[in-house]
Amino acid sequence: MSAHQYDHGHTVAGWTGFGIVTAGAAVLALGVCTGSGVSRAVGLGIVLLGLLVTWALHLAGWGKPTGRRPRGQWDWRVRDPGAGDGHPGCLGCRLAGRGRRRTTAAESGVPAPASAPVPGPRSGAGEPGPVDAGGPVR
Repeated sequence: MSAHQYDHGHTVAGWTGFGIVTAGAAVLALGVCTGSGVSRAVGLGIVLLGLLVTWALHLAGWGKPTGRRPRGQWDWRVRDPGAGDGHPGCLGCRLAGRGRRRTTAAESGVPAPASAPVPGPRSGAGEPGPVDAGGPVR
């Protein structure tokens, strides 16, 4: 049983990313305090590495989806079973080309909506547009 009453979102991806980014921020702060451009660049590189490692761990299933998880998945060492398909509304999953697969209209039995006529090349402002456009192009 978890010691916490709520799902705080503690995950392997979160803790690993936190550790790497904290180390990068410390190196970056040292570079700012000493005026060293090399230390600042290395610190920024470590921070970016931490972001990429966190993203990779999230995609590998060691993160969590948006929102509250079921109580059985609150432990930080539990892998996310839905990570392979991508999380709905998750920017990281969309950037990786993942997302919930949507059924096509033919598979669901719902007829596809009629497509709108494609207008031709845009004409100047105030000039009449294509016949099917219904008026001047603005």
